Amino acid sequence: MIKVLFVCMGNICRSPMAEAVFNHMIRKAGLTEQITVDSAGTGGWHVGDPAHPGTLKVLEKNEIPYDGRARQTSWSDLYDFHYVLAMDRENLSVLERAARSTPKGAPSAEIGLFLSYAKTAGTVTVDEVSDPYYHGRFDDTFEIVVKGCAALLDHIRKTHNL
Repeated sequence: MIKVLFVCMGNICRSPMAEAVFNHMIRKAGLTEQITVDSAGTGGWHVGDPAHPGTLKVLEKNEIPYDGRARQTSWSDLYDFHYVLAMDRENLSVLERAARSTPKGAPSAEIGLFLSYAKTAGTVTVDEVSDPYYHGRFDDTFEIVVKGCAALLDHIRKTHNL
């Protein structure tokens, strides 16, 4: 089972959106037995909260279900997941610091920027998913998340022969 974790700051906007979109793509591709997905935040402010209303609205508009609750990352995520993907450099930096200080040595997860696969594929020109919590453009965030998820799924399928 390939495990993917999407990470943003509070786990109420970008990472749950990516989790929902990626789960939707996995279901459509018939890969639910091969790939599992989760999301988390580097901060703990929203632990236990549902996704932001803007995230839920754009997901509903695109007929993508989501009922997860926010959680905070832990060092064990760096061993439990194959891919730990940050929405931006700030959160990537937090993950990289955690990776350097885990009690179990070097983590097994591939830690990186979520959009790196889409940028390599040429479907986006940016490295980071901007935070709609601050700018309110949830539809724009959704569009880039869809591109990122599609490129990631393509990468996983090729890398793991799925």
